[in-house]
Amino acid sequence: MTNYSRHIPVMLSEVIENLNIKDTGIYVDATFGNGGYTEAILKTKNCKVIAIDRDPSVISRANELKEVYGNRFDFRAGSFGDLDKVVSEKVDGVVFDIGVSSMQLDDGYRGFSFSKEAPLDMRMSMSGVSAKDIVNNLPEDELADLIYSYGEEKKSRQIAKKIALYREQKEITTTTELAEIIYSVIHKKFGQIDPATRTFQAIRIAVNDELNQLKDGLLAGHSILKEEGRIVVVDFHSLEDKIVKNFFNSNAPKRTHTSKYKTDNNAQINTDGLLFSFASKSILPTEDECNLNPRARSAKLRYAIKKKG
Repeated sequence: MTNYSRHIPVMLSEVIENLNIKDTGIYVDATFGNGGYTEAILKTKNCKVIAIDRDPSVISRANELKEVYGNRFDFRAGSFGDLDKVVSEKVDGVVFDIGVSSMQLDDGYRGFSFSKEAPLDMRMSMSGVSAKDIVNNLPEDELADLIYSYGEEKKSRQIAKKIALYREQKEITTTTELAEIIYSVIHKKFGQIDPATRTFQAIRIAVNDELNQLKDGLLAGHSILKEEGRIVVVDFHSLEDKIVKNFFNSNAPKRTHTSKYKTDNNAQINTDGLLFSFASKSILPTEDECNLNPRARSAKLRYAIKKKG
């Protein structure tokens, strides 16, 4: 895999288009990572970006952008679940790229990838409970439930049982050690998704409290938006997308088909009690992008516009 496919931000042109960036606007990149969205926003218009990330490894990249863009760029350490505490300004747009970043996957030492020998860690913030803690200490039934709920893994009970038996003999400390335990339950097959994918996803989500962070972040993102400001979210699996879809759709007017034969097409839609005036359907990456950047294949983009008043 090339550096291009590892580090290019997913659905970049769609993010820029649907953020509706304008001169003098203020935008939040709530998942800064390698700064791809941030840099593209700053290049698009004479605006300001506030970037947020809880991963301390991104600070050197943030410093590089600060040297180039000066006061137009501001990095703040923190989690996007606490966005309304980290950002006090009212902003014109917020973008989220949900899940583990390519930088975190590529850094074998971080323990996010089952394909690299590394300590079993997975902490985005590099602090708190680690994957090793969960794998070695969580009761078997709770571990099975976690793998099923967060990984949608049908063989979660068999995997949890194998983990429980293994850890009776020795502590599980590395990514490859855990992966081999999973492979003893689900054998690798050429051309199919790696059997460790779902279990690693589940443990990573639990370690970083990702789904609750997403729910909190969406609410916090709305609270800091100006009227007619936009939230744009790129997500990569069904659990995330369900949260985003439900949040947007339950807080925006229902999309209705308008007949050209109906006389009352200009009737006003009642938006009382709703947070948004509009929420999009899911937007998928192009075939060309998926060919260039394999990470884009599972991506979906949704956006919503904060209503007036």
